[in-house]
Amino acid sequence: MERRKFLQHAGLTGILATGVAPAIAAELPSIKWRLTSSFPKSLDTIYGGAEVLANRVKAMTGGKFDIQVFASGEIAPGPQALDITQNGTVECCHTCSYYFVGKDRTFGFGTSIPFGMNARQMNAWIYYGGGQKLLDEFYSNYNIISFAGGNTGVQMGGWFRKEINSLADCKGVKMRIAGLGGAVWSALGMVTQQIPGSDIYPALEKGTIDAAEWVGPYDDEKLGFYKVAKNYYFPGWWEPGPVIHFFVNKDQWAKLPKEYQEIFQAAAYEANVTMMAEYDHKNPAALVRLVGQGVKLKKYSNEILESAYKASVELYHDESGKNPAFKKIYDAYLKYQKVQNQWFGVAELGMDQFLQSHIK
Repeated sequence: MERRKFLQHAGLTGILATGVAPAIAAELPSIKWRLTSSFPKSLDTIYGGAEVLANRVKAMTGGKFDIQVFASGEIAPGPQALDITQNGTVECCHTCSYYFVGKDRTFGFGTSIPFGMNARQMNAWIYYGGGQKLLDEFYSNYNIISFAGGNTGVQMGGWFRKEINSLADCKGVKMRIAGLGGAVWSALGMVTQQIPGSDIYPALEKGTIDAAEWVGPYDDEKLGFYKVAKNYYFPGWWEPGPVIHFFVNKDQWAKLPKEYQEIFQAAAYEANVTMMAEYDHKNPAALVRLVGQGVKLKKYSNEILESAYKASVELYHDESGKNPAFKKIYDAYLKYQKVQNQWFGVAELGMDQFLQSHIK
């Protein structure tokens, strides 16, 4: 049954209240899926996005479509979420696309690229600007389809044991960082590596790494980084609007009744919107607490930001020259970003700058 016809017959109020109509639900099969998360349960907001989806799907199908959520490490380590979804070990996962840039740097676009679009712009690109089609065309090579399932908003720029005020200070610094940001920092002289969220604190505490980035004040406070590194930098120029995705095995998706596909997609929309709102609610108070613990907020110097921007553009041009999949998405992404920035630079930036100077 097509969704628009279902809406006409059942009525929006009834759907939201009870899920699929009882007569339809009786005809639909009971299905159990497993979802593996790339995040630990302790990071309740980012991990919670998967629970939002699973709970809503279950409620709207009267329990007939049951998605069980497993935290990172329960079925497989977080970095293997894509692999076990691709091969059908699990039906779906909740992860960040850019965790897999080691396979192909094109994966970076699904989450965030250095100096890329912010959260609202990413939603616009994915939902209305052709981004979803471009991403799924690429993801089809890995037997998956994608659904935006959360966003953290622009992230912080990481925790450092020592201050970094210039490019010279960056040389040799060992930093945990995900996505293409690591490639850019490497070009500036850092030694970068990707470590799962739950393993970052021990590495920072032992001195295995000198710096680390994760998300922002709320999650970073939970992970305890402020106990071993007091210099907290901003902005996270490599993650201006990082999307967290639900990846679904294409074969398993094709087996779902159309009604369940629609419900899954609606639940993913909810997870996407509520995660961003929850972080916006929690981060301000967490930042106040961190500063109260002696954390020193520091903005990256213009020298570092300008150098990072230049290195990012060089990376994109170099990768576009040898990777057709990357070039196809990058060309469309950059064109869309330029139009978005023209608008955001007028009303949004003007309003934000005025308010920041008055409401403190």
